[in-house]
Amino acid sequence: MKVTGYAYSWDVLEPGFVERARELRVDEVAVALTYHSTRAATPSSGDRTSVLARHAAIYRPVREEAWQRQELRPSTADWVAQPDSGGEAVRLLNTVGLPAAAWLVLTHNSQLGTAFPQYTVQNCFGESYPWALCPAQPAVREYAATLTAEAVAGLELSSVILEACGPLGVVHQHQHEKTDGVWAPAVARLLSICCCAACAEGWDGFDAATVREQLRAEVRRLLDTGDLSVTEDGLPASLKDVLLAGRQRATDALRGAVLAVLEPGTRIVLHGALDPWVTGALPGLTPTAADDAASVVLQNWAPGQGSVDAVAAARAALPADVAIGSYITAVAANPVPGIGAYVTELGRAGTTELHLYHLGLAGPGRRPDLQTATAAAHRAP
Repeated sequence: MKVTGYAYSWDVLEPGFVERARELRVDEVAVALTYHSTRAATPSSGDRTSVLARHAAIYRPVREEAWQRQELRPSTADWVAQPDSGGEAVRLLNTVGLPAAAWLVLTHNSQLGTAFPQYTVQNCFGESYPWALCPAQPAVREYAATLTAEAVAGLELSSVILEACGPLGVVHQHQHEKTDGVWAPAVARLLSICCCAACAEGWDGFDAATVREQLRAEVRRLLDTGDLSVTEDGLPASLKDVLLAGRQRATDALRGAVLAVLEPGTRIVLHGALDPWVTGALPGLTPTAADDAASVVLQNWAPGQGSVDAVAAARAALPADVAIGSYITAVAANPVPGIGAYVTELGRAGTTELHLYHLGLAGPGRRPDLQTATAAAHRAP
C-alpha cells in the first residue's frame, strides 16, 4: 500500500523533517501549496508552538501578471518567512529523493467569500456561506484554474491532490462554531444546496423563487419534527434530480477548468465521496469524476465498520484502474484505537493508498501512531 503523508510547507522546512519522513518510510509527501486559514501546532519545532495562518493563501509567489485581470485572487502568507515556502519545500523534497505532491485546496476561502459574497454558496434562506466559493460561478472556476496553474508552476511533482474540488455546504468549523448537533442529516443536506443566481439558472423547468420556498418549507418541517436522525426529506424526486444535476454540472466544470491548466499525464488524486450529495473538502463524486483521476481518496477518519464498508463500496463502484485511497488521521482528539489493525482492514476492503494526516501536526506523542500506520500499510498487499 502506498503511503502519502500530508504536511504544510513550514513543516517540511523545519530541521529534522526529512529524517522523520524517511524514518516513517512514506512514499510521497503532500505539501499544502494552497490552503485555508488555520492555527497549526508545530510540536516538532524548537522555537515555536504553532503557526497562525490568518486567512487562506497560496504558498507560492503571487504574480501580478497572472492575476491582474481577475476579481478573485489569492493572498500571500506573511506568517512564513519565505515568499515561496511551498516551492522551497517541494524542491527540498526533490533534492533528497522524496517524491512531492501538490496539495491544493480550491473552493474553501473565507477571506474571498467574505469580500465577495456574490460568489459564495447561498442557502434557500438567502444566507451566504463565506467559507464556500460556489463552483457554478465562472469567476470561481477561473480563480481555481489560475490558482492551480500558479501553485504547480516550475515544480517537479509526483501527484496533484485536489481538495474541495466542488461545493462546500452548511456543516463547517467556522470561528467558534455553535451549530454542532443541531442539523439532522436531511436538514444539513438541504441547507447545503446552493441557491445563488448561477445555480438557479441550471434548474431547468423550475421557478427559482418557488424552489427556494420549497426548500425553506421542508427545512422548517424537518426541524419541527425534533428528529435529529432523519436522513430523508420530502422533496419531489424530480426536483431533487434537477438540483443534483445542476450541482454536478458545476462541479464537472470546475474540475475541467483546473485540469485544463495541468500538464498532460499529471497524476490526479481527487478527494471525494460516493454519496453525490456530500459537500465539503471531500465532495460527492459526479458520474464522470473518476474518469479524470488516478486515485479517489475517501474520508476514513472515523475508524470502524462504516469506513471499511465505504472503501468496499467504492472499490465496487469505481473503475478498476482508479486507486482507492483512505484518508486517516493520527492527530484526532482521541487516538485511533488499533490504528495498525484499522489500516489492515481498510487494505482488505480495497484501499491501495494510505493518505496520512499529518506529518507536521503529529509530534513526539503521536509519532508512534504514524509509525504503526505506515508499517501496517507497507505490510498490506
